[in-house]
Amino acid sequence: MNSSLPLAVLTDSGFAATNAAALVIGYLLGSIPFGLLLTRAAGLGDIRQIGSGNIGATNVLRTGNKGLAAATLLLDAAKGAVAVWIARYYLGETPAMLAGLAAFIGHIFPVWLGFKGGKGVATYLGVLAALAWQCALVFAGLWLAVAAVTRISSLAAIIATIASPVAAWVLGDADLAAVVALMSLIILIKHRANIERLMAGEEPRIGSKT
Repeated sequence: MNSSLPLAVLTDSGFAATNAAALVIGYLLGSIPFGLLLTRAAGLGDIRQIGSGNIGATNVLRTGNKGLAAATLLLDAAKGAVAVWIARYYLGETPAMLAGLAAFIGHIFPVWLGFKGGKGVATYLGVLAALAWQCALVFAGLWLAVAAVTRISSLAAIIATIASPVAAWVLGDADLAAVVALMSLIILIKHRANIERLMAGEEPRIGSKT
């Protein structure tokens, strides 16, 4: 993708409208709180009232329902991928990247929940899979390896997140690398409390109730 578009193109009203549409589509899809909806439908109450208080799959797992946790993971990833696919099909590649970024942000800051959502890892993976499957493989492989050895979800996510922009850069796409790097930075910021607990040796392991 050409990252040095002429100023006339960047300021074109049609170009701006296309990108705005991609951002809106992505954000609305990303802000669907599947973890909250699924746990409520299963009669497990408000997932925000247990564990970490997040709406993602790791916290859903703390309910003891592995099926719901898996469904949350898949749906949170799917909404990121679907946002990219819709924008790519109707609007083009640059809007697809913007839609993916917006879906990721929508999951973390959903308007329906007072802008308090999850940490974005599953949606991040879905966006990666739709934009560049190679980056998604790097992320998933590292996450699984670290999680299998340490059984600490946050550590696995942090390491995989750091590696993903490097994988995008290796692919030679500067625009992709920039988008992935921005999402990675946001994930690391959202995990700052986890990083503090990791350094103190107090981070809970996968499947724990705390």
